[in-house]
Amino acid sequence: MTGSFWWDLLIGVSAALLLAWVALAVTLVIVRPRGGLLREALRLLPDVLRLVRRLAGDKTLPRGVRIRLGLLLAYLAMPIDLIPDFIPVLGYADDAIIVTAVLRSVVRRAGIDAVRRHWPGTDDGFAALQRLTRL
Repeated sequence: MTGSFWWDLLIGVSAALLLAWVALAVTLVIVRPRGGLLREALRLLPDVLRLVRRLAGDKTLPRGVRIRLGLLLAYLAMPIDLIPDFIPVLGYADDAIIVTAVLRSVVRRAGIDAVRRHWPGTDDGFAALQRLTRL
């Protein structure tokens, strides 16, 4: 393209990163909770964070589940968001959407009993969590 290996490499890596970001943003839009579920997810976030931490520390769960939860905690601890906060609607909700998608995966793999055992909130909160994870 430019004749310089390093410039071509930089352009190629930048294009790949941009394409990966667009793909992740589109995935977030597709898997986001519909209707009032997004508001519920944001309301439940403190209980869900405690749940994720408890599940990640449970040695009886499969390793893949604990790895997913550990990666989720690492993502939540990062100061950089996948979608910047100034973007309307999805800007502040990207954390809730990612948590919801990971929890759906965890509940399907580990089972609802493990999640119920570690749930720190109320029964109403757990019912909302079940709606979010579509169980």
